[in-house]
Amino acid sequence: MSEAAWIPSERLAFEAGLMAGRLARLLRASFPAASGALADSQVFLTASFEAVAGGAELESFTQSVRSRGPQSGPHPLDRLIDALGLSEAEAQLVVLAGIAEEHEGFAAVLRSLHPRGEPCPSLGLAAQLLSPAQGRNELRALVEHGAAVSAGVLRLTGEVPQFERSLQLPDKLWSVLHGVAAWPAAITLFSRQANLHGLSEWLARPAALRAITALARDEACTVLVSGEGDEALLWRGLALARRAGRNAAGIQLPGVPDADLARLVQVHVLARGAVPVMLLPETDSQAPVHLNAFADFPGALVLCARSGGVRLAGARPLVAVASEPLSAAARRQMWEQSMPSLASHASFLAARYPIEPAHADQLAGDLAIVERLEGRTAKLEDFAAGMRARAGTALSGAVKLVKPGATWDELVLPQKRLDQLREAVNRLMMQVKVLDEWGFLKGRVGGRGVRMLFSGPPGTGKTLSAEVMANALDVDLLVVDLSRVVSKWIGETEKNLASVFDGAERAQAVLFFDEADALFGKRTEVSDAHDRYANLETAYLLQRLERFEGLTILATNLKQNIDAAFTRRLEFSVEFDEPDREQRFKLWRTHIPHHAPLADDVNLYELAALYPVVGGFIRNAAVAAAFLAAADGTPITRHHLVRAVRREYEKAGRAFPGLPVGLIL
Repeated sequence: MSEAAWIPSERLAFEAGLMAGRLARLLRASFPAASGALADSQVFLTASFEAVAGGAELESFTQSVRSRGPQSGPHPLDRLIDALGLSEAEAQLVVLAGIAEEHEGFAAVLRSLHPRGEPCPSLGLAAQLLSPAQGRNELRALVEHGAAVSAGVLRLTGEVPQFERSLQLPDKLWSVLHGVAAWPAAITLFSRQANLHGLSEWLARPAALRAITALARDEACTVLVSGEGDEALLWRGLALARRAGRNAAGIQLPGVPDADLARLVQVHVLARGAVPVMLLPETDSQAPVHLNAFADFPGALVLCARSGGVRLAGARPLVAVASEPLSAAARRQMWEQSMPSLASHASFLAARYPIEPAHADQLAGDLAIVERLEGRTAKLEDFAAGMRARAGTALSGAVKLVKPGATWDELVLPQKRLDQLREAVNRLMMQVKVLDEWGFLKGRVGGRGVRMLFSGPPGTGKTLSAEVMANALDVDLLVVDLSRVVSKWIGETEKNLASVFDGAERAQAVLFFDEADALFGKRTEVSDAHDRYANLETAYLLQRLERFEGLTILATNLKQNIDAAFTRRLEFSVEFDEPDREQRFKLWRTHIPHHAPLADDVNLYELAALYPVVGGFIRNAAVAAAFLAAADGTPITRHHLVRAVRREYEKAGRAFPGLPVGLIL
């Protein structure tokens, strides 16, 4: 076929009309005295041909169609022909296979001619129509070895003798040849269009420039974009294609694609003249997956996968591009370009929220809605609210999101411990100056992360401290439910952990592992496969913890149970001891609101001296005493408080020290 360009629907109408003329001629020659359905078919086909031929004979009309000049750019059919090197006969088979979708009249004609009554052409009909002179061997070779069938443009269906098999097109292809933006249900598209906000520096790196050149030239190679984060990787791949000036189709693969899906993707992107940018999702296994599909794709394609997650088969050239974290300057540029209304806060946002451009774009859309609906410029608090809202939609079931409300005033700890907690917060707040301006930890993966260990008995303030720090950082607290993370099934724990860390990274929240020794405990001696796999889980957790660029807090009752490999990677280790008498008095004062009615006989210092308990114990007793007093219709008395304390001792299975002097319960 000619490389002349056509308006898509007009071109297909002419091709279908031309095919109708050929079919009409075949039927007249084969059934000169036709009646009934065959006669009706001849009438319809003749009318379809004359509607486009305008009185021209079949041969002269064929020549005029082939010599038609360009009108509006390459036609999708010509793109397929050129990309796959289809022969004239294969191109005609494509038209023949598609005309049933052009008009229901064609479907009726083909149904009447099919040996099994299917509304599509049989291979036998194609042999009579397209190669009567050469016989059937040429057609047999085309369907066995030709590019149209091997590439998936044509499908032969039916477990019947070869020439009774049906010729069909892939799902939605005829609509695409009409210029309609239709995609099969089997292909999951990434609906967002990637912008280049914040990516100029990354796109100018040598590896990215090689990939951009390969995409612009449509070299037959695979551009592999590797790193962490599904959508973030796909966004980077789409950005490479955009910088190369290519039309791109972002495709989210359901897993390792089989040959049928690979062919379907290939046909649709080639007809559109698009470069496929495909995301290979993470699998349960940490071993790389072997990808055999797309080895024969005729142009450039982009594959996005986690680092070390894929092994490509075949000799297809590879251009590797690492999805490296953005620099401080690039992050500032990203926020300035994504959110012009908050450009004055770009340095702060770059330091506190080092997220990927794909996620920044989502937040920019959220703020744009706020501005349109409320008729005002977005503020920093709108951004924080948007981050929290997005966090809630991205979390796995293994994480509980806590909106922190506790403040430093509620923490009753020794000054040395408070100083450690504040120092950790400052380590996050001062990153612009220390890491970006002064250049410390330059290029270190996970250098923006802060990892802490809280150790001490239950009720000593570990969880409350985590909430206070999250509130000070103006982010959420994500509490990991270890019962939903740790699994007996091989590979499931890592999958759950990946989901937890991915959600925390997107939320830029404080990640809190309570009773962390269940996950971060000491590795065992290897005696069987389960022990080996448990140690692999620990190794994966170490790697993921090091890469996390937020605040991670591990809490345990027994510090010695934590594997030394984890403690070596911690920036802070804070021990929470049981409070002394003065601290217990402050705790009683903290947990009883100032406006709560206290009877004159209440002596909080007496309670602090007599009952050596932790803060959680005191909080529970204070609340219980308040309910007892409310039920009695009196202020909170000494009697109520001691009664509540004794119940807490009983609940904990501890011996009650006794009553204060002069008190009888």
